[in-house]
Amino acid sequence: MIRNVSLFLATALFGTFLSAGAQQTTPPTFLDKQLERLDLGVNGAGLFTPTVSGPVNPKGVAPVGDTFLTDNTSNTLGAVITIRYVVKPLVGFEFNYGYARYTENYCCTATTTQGNFGVQTQADEFTLGYLVQPNYTFFGFKPYASVGAGSTEFKPTAHGGEGLPKQARATYYYNVGLQDELSPHFGLRAGFRQTFFLVPDYGQNYLTINQRTSSYEPYAGFYLRF
Repeated sequence: MIRNVSLFLATALFGTFLSAGAQQTTPPTFLDKQLERLDLGVNGAGLFTPTVSGPVNPKGVAPVGDTFLTDNTSNTLGAVITIRYVVKPLVGFEFNYGYARYTENYCCTATTTQGNFGVQTQADEFTLGYLVQPNYTFFGFKPYASVGAGSTEFKPTAHGGEGLPKQARATYYYNVGLQDELSPHFGLRAGFRQTFFLVPDYGQNYLTINQRTSSYEPYAGFYLRF
C-alpha cells in the first residue's frame, strides 16, 4: 500500500514538472508581445512659463491704439501621464496627457481701457510623439528622448476665468530623460520637457498679441510595464 502511494506521488510530481516546463516553453501570443512593448508613466511636473509681451494686434484688425500687453503666467505644479509603445530601441511612440492649472496675469500699458487682471485657466495637453530609447546606460540609467506635436486646450475656470471661452492651441514639444528599471514591471523616470505654443487670447481682440511662448517642465515619476 505504501509503495503504491509513493509511486502515485512520484508520478504526480513528475507530471507537475512536465506541465510547468510546457508552460514555460509555450510561445507568447501576439497580444502578449504587444503588451510587453507598452508602459504607463505617471509624473509630477513643474511648469515655468516666461513672461511674454507684445502690441495688441489681432490678425486682420488694426492695432488697438498704442496698447502693449504683458502676459505673466504663474508658475505651478502639474502632471504628465504617458503611454509608450516601444518596437525597438530606436523606434517607439508615445501619447502624452498633461494637466496644469494656473493664472495668466495681464498688464496693459499706454492708451487702453483694460486694467490689470488675471485669468485662471486649466490647461489640458494632448500630444503624440516619436520615441527613442538607446540600448545603453548612462551612469546606470537608461536615456530616452522624444519629439512630437498635438494640442493644448486652455479652459478658463468657472470662478476665476473672467467668463472667457475655452481655446485650443497647436503644441509642439521635445523631451529628454533617464529611467531606472527596478523590476520587469516597475521603474523610475526623471527628465525635462519643453512645450511650445501661441499665447492664448481666448478669442478676445484685446488679448491678442500673436506671440509664441513655451513652458519649461522638469518632471519625475514612475512607470508600470505590462
